This record gives sequence, C-alpha cells and structure tokens, in this order.
Amino acid sequence: MTAQSLREITAHNIRTFKTHYVSEISGSLGDLGTFLPIAIALAANGTVSLASTLIFSGIYNILTGMYFGIPLPVQPMKAIAAVAIARNFSNGSISAAGIFVGACVLVFSVTGLLRWFANVIPIPVIKGIQVGAGLSLVISACGTMLAPLGWIGPSWADNRIWALAAFVALVTTNIYRRVPYALALFALGLLFAIIRTALAGHLPAFEIWHPFIVVPTPSQWRVGAIDAGIGQIPLTTLNSIVAVVHLAHDLVPSVRTPSITHIGLSVAGMNLLGCWFGAMPVCHGSGGLAAQYRFGARSGASVIFLGVLKLIIGLLFGETLVDLLKRFPAAFLGVMVIAAGLELVGVGESLNTSAARDIGQAGSHMLGIPDQHIGPVLTDEERKRRWTVMMVTVGLLVGFKNDAIGFIAGMLCHAAYELPTWWEKARARWSEGRVQLS
Repeated sequence: MTAQSLREITAHNIRTFKTHYVSEISGSLGDLGTFLPIAIALAANGTVSLASTLIFSGIYNILTGMYFGIPLPVQPMKAIAAVAIARNFSNGSISAAGIFVGACVLVFSVTGLLRWFANVIPIPVIKGIQVGAGLSLVISACGTMLAPLGWIGPSWADNRIWALAAFVALVTTNIYRRVPYALALFALGLLFAIIRTALAGHLPAFEIWHPFIVVPTPSQWRVGAIDAGIGQIPLTTLNSIVAVVHLAHDLVPSVRTPSITHIGLSVAGMNLLGCWFGAMPVCHGSGGLAAQYRFGARSGASVIFLGVLKLIIGLLFGETLVDLLKRFPAAFLGVMVIAAGLELVGVGESLNTSAARDIGQAGSHMLGIPDQHIGPVLTDEERKRRWTVMMVTVGLLVGFKNDAIGFIAGMLCHAAYELPTWWEKARARWSEGRVQLS
C-alpha cells in the first residue's frame, strides 16, 4: 500500500470519527458478544492469558483500523476455541494451534493460493457461507446464551426479562438507527457486572502486565496442530478471509476493499506474534464485521478506539478482570450476537441483484464497459440455480456446524449445474480439433 493510500485512509478515519463519533464508538462494541464469552471461558480455564489477549488483540485492532480503514474485527478462532474449552487445553497446546494456522495461512498468502482459491469460488457459495455463519450465530446465541436463562434467574441482572427488553430495544433501533444501541447496552451490562462483582467482593485491582513466553512442547505441537489447528484452517480461509473481503466490498464500498492476500497476511501475522505470549488465537470474521457495521461502525476509527481501550485495560488490570467479565449479563451478549447474525444473513438478499460482484461484472463486460454495474442479467432459471446453490451451502453448514462441509456441498451443487455447459464446451473444442486435424 502506498503512502498516499495510507494518508487517504487516515483522513477517512479522522473525518468519520469527528462527524459520527457516537456511532463509531457504539459500533466498536458490536462484536463483544462473540469476543467476550470465548475469551472469558479460555481465561477462566487458564488456557490463555486474558491480559495478553486484550493487549495483543488491542494492538491488532489499532493496526488493522489504521491500515485497512474499515471496521475489521479481531475475533477468536472459534474451531480452536471450541476444542480447547472442551478438552481443557494447556496454554502451550492452544498456542501451538494458533501458530500452526498462522503459518499455514502465511504460506497460502505468499504463494498466491488464497487468491486462486477466492477466484474459483462461485458467489452463491460465498454468500451461502456468509448466510450460514449468520444463522449459526443466531442459533448459538439462542441455544448457549439465552436458553439457559430463566424468567427471573440466574440473577436479578441476567434473565429472560432483560433479554426480552434488550430484543425490543434492538427492534426499535432498526427504525431509529442513530440510537447507539451497542454502547447503551454495553454500559448497562457493565454497570450490572460491577454491582454483582462488588457484592461478591471481587472487584478488579491494578495489576501491571508481566509478559511471558509460551514455548509449546513436542506433544503440545502435535495436539494443538492436529486436534484443533487442522479443523480451523477451512473456517479461517472461508469465513475470515474470503467471505470477509466480499462482505467489506458490500458493506463499505466507499473504502478500498482489502485484498485477499493482505487479509491473509494480517491473520497470519496476528497469530505468529501473539500466540507466543499466551494470547488467544484470533482472525478476522465476517460475523464480526457485520456486527460492528450493524451498530454504527463505518471506518477504521471504530476499531482503533476499541483497540486503545483493550490495550489500556489489559496493561493495567489484566487477569483481575476475569470475575467481572464473567458476570456480564448473558442476556445482553446473546441479543448482541443475534443482531450480528441477522445483519450477516441479510447479505444473502443481494445474491441475484447487480450488487453481486459476478452479475455486475458480467453485465459490464457484455457491454464493453469496465468497472460499472448494471441491472440483473439473469434468467429465472439462473436465479433459481444460484439460490439453490446458496441454500445448499447454508443448509449443510448449519446442519453439520461445519464451514468446510457447507463449502464442499455448495461447490458440488454448483458443479452439477455447470456440468452440461462444461460438457458442451469440451465437445466443441474436440470437434474444432478434429476439423483442424483433417
């Protein structure tokens, strides 16, 4: 990226924050519904250092906001986190998993495999991954965060009544989008958490961060890479790199869309650095981008603000925050995750319109007009086929809770529809070869 591009991004960040600072701050908190529960669960088990996680994710937020100029999230690697929580990983094993995935993504990025991969994936499959990820967020929020709540329990500050109130407020702010919903909800939830923690006598105290190095043993390398890392690679490649680039183009078209390679290098760099210090493995997710956009973020200034906040809190309070964050109402976090999921599901609506990259590009090339978008050029049959490919991807992804299975199913469905066309092209080429040969 040139110095001129960086100056343009900086000017965009400053201009956006000056004119819409409340929305930018509110949007910066939109992804906490995903970040906090996983970070707290891993820190409570001693699997990661909460201080290191806050500090390094804060640094990543600042750098990505300055470099890309969009509200690019820094999220936990969910497949690794799920295995680590279920099996109570040591900090060496989860660090090995994150470093392994980072190294693989680095190789994919510098060799051009990521660009090739993104170019061969059909838009309906990419949309299916995004919609499937959104539905998965909604299902996860309802099943793991909200379903265990009672109407008046487990606490006066965390129950279904508060969840219902938060959901009604969410629906209302769909009409009045200028209301800083995430900021207000986070402030109220933090107040409740502080009161509950004070009553329990476990308020956070100043604790300056003491960095330490995690060096995985050979057995931890094996467990982390094989048992958790391999399963994370398709999720990172599809949802955290390919899908997030397409979503950034759809949501923030006024800012230059990051390249596949740059996002891949960002994911690789984050994990090849922070995991050595006990930080949680992280990536950029389309769900987080949708969440931060939904709650008002439109520039990199939002995540820069969040990064500075994380950095200060991690340096000064560190591990003493675990008890406080564990008491943050799940009712509020669950509704925030639902909002993020619904925002991501909404991107599927543009599948058969000129907003879809392949339709706009196809129409432009047909008219000999580069870099312009025209109306849809699809027949009813083509629309139905694209919708079917997307829904096959969504259905299998959600049904098996696995991005890779959804991706493979969508690609097979797409290939089945394209098979007659491929066959006709092959026959035509063979016939042309026979004519030339005679």
